Amino acid sequence: MKDLKGKNVIIAGAGKGIGRAIAIRFAQEGANIALNYYEQSSSQDTQEMMLREQTSLQIESHGVKHLVIQADISQEEDVVNMFSKTVDSLGGIDILINNAGIHANGASSHEINISEFDRIIAVNLRGTYICSREAIKHFLETSHSGVIINNSSVYEVIPRPYYAAYSASKGGMENLTRTLALEYADKGIRINSIAPGATALPINPWASSPDEKAKVEQHIPMRRTGTPEEMAAVVAFLASEEASYITGQTIFVDGGLTLYPDFRQPWS
Repeated sequence: MKDLKGKNVIIAGAGKGIGRAIAIRFAQEGANIALNYYEQSSSQDTQEMMLREQTSLQIESHGVKHLVIQADISQEEDVVNMFSKTVDSLGGIDILINNAGIHANGASSHEINISEFDRIIAVNLRGTYICSREAIKHFLETSHSGVIINNSSVYEVIPRPYYAAYSASKGGMENLTRTLALEYADKGIRINSIAPGATALPINPWASSPDEKAKVEQHIPMRRTGTPEEMAAVVAFLASEEASYITGQTIFVDGGLTLYPDFRQPWS
């Protein structure tokens, strides 16, 4: 991609999945990387630590600078500290990737625990805003252009029963992207989103079951799920100068899932 070499990039939620693929792709492009992760106390900690170490080794193999920062992006103090450490280590920030996000097991909307609802909104929407705010402050203070890419979801426009909090967080992210993009367009700051469709990730239980995966793929016009690398490629494009005239947009990377696939066959 044009002009990504030497850029300094913060990737919120880079520990695994799409975030990890984005980090590796940007390192391949020659960018310096600040990898953010959120450590939970669980039996998966050791496995995730090993994955982060593997990611670091892959990034190092491309000869770029990088650092790893633990932070809960829903907490303002953590985010401010993350930006400060990145600036101190890399010398500045050119690109922010808001990839961190969580979701919960499906539940009827009238039965959702309010603390669970609040946590999803806090990470997915509030966290995206706090990170974006700190990036915009940095861009304005240093008087140079910058780029923010948000990782949304097809569920910013597709209603998803039993996942009200997740859908609300992604719907909010769509308008946050558009609002910030409009507000800062004349300052040389571009803000866009990608909206992945069904992506083969360990967090998706259907991904490890051929039968369940086939059921998912029946709803996708291209008849296959996406890969983290395909999502990372679009992020790299939007962050590059190749996309210099694009702002306030959501690019759906979904195999056609948002094309109302049930209408492909005549029904009236």
